[in-house]
Amino acid sequence: MRRLLLVLTVLAGAMVALAAPAAATPVRPVTVLSFNIHHGAGEDGRYDLGRVADEIRRTHADVIGLQEVDRHYGERSQWADQPAELAERLGMHVVYAANLDLEPPAAGQPRRQYGTAILSRYPILDWRNTLLPKGSPGEEQRGLLEAVVNVRGVHVRVMNTHLQHNSAASRQLQADAVADAVVAAREPVVLTGDLNAVPTAPEITTLTAHLRDGGSAFTYPADVPTARIDYVLTNGRPVSSEVLPTEASDHRPVLASLVVWRTR
Repeated sequence: MRRLLLVLTVLAGAMVALAAPAAATPVRPVTVLSFNIHHGAGEDGRYDLGRVADEIRRTHADVIGLQEVDRHYGERSQWADQPAELAERLGMHVVYAANLDLEPPAAGQPRRQYGTAILSRYPILDWRNTLLPKGSPGEEQRGLLEAVVNVRGVHVRVMNTHLQHNSAASRQLQADAVADAVVAAREPVVLTGDLNAVPTAPEITTLTAHLRDGGSAFTYPADVPTARIDYVLTNGRPVSSEVLPTEASDHRPVLASLVVWRTR
């Protein structure tokens, strides 16, 4: 299956190269994973970050957007620095966005943080995190993490987010802000995320008005999925997408093969 996906990606890249205007080259295939890791706990309730790393490694993804990532957060994740540990295990570059940044349990200890991360085989040239609007003061703070990744000479803006889980109105506010960032980007865009809404929801169509969606399979819950709420979207060209079984989280990861090219 992996070999077939690679062949399809290369063929699609060649077709895009032929079809695209000269100003849109060079063309680059890239494999992207979106994975809500549930702070390293699987459906069995067992915390095992090594299991998460092993599942990511088997995908051979170039770029990974992770949601629900702890950094010294608490006992549930053994106070681990999860983004640093995953980057070390996988031999990848990493950036981390702490959307929750809490006081440490004792003076002199690291702050308790929870948020999103981007891992990349390719160099990360720049990054930023933008806090997204809330529908009400009591909601969890969400953010949009952006990293500019150098994919063999083509700079790609990888975005990663996790939208509000229990309010469509709040998700719409957040989707509007993400869409504005997509439109403003000067690089080709890849958006990963747990968007907490199905493809027909207005907050998702707000995003797919600007980005292509090559997926279709359900992603949540991991054991017997009944809804599609996890995505890889792009203004490049989707080639293939699959949802992978997992024991490492309560969400199934989404693996997508894409083709991107320099747009400006």
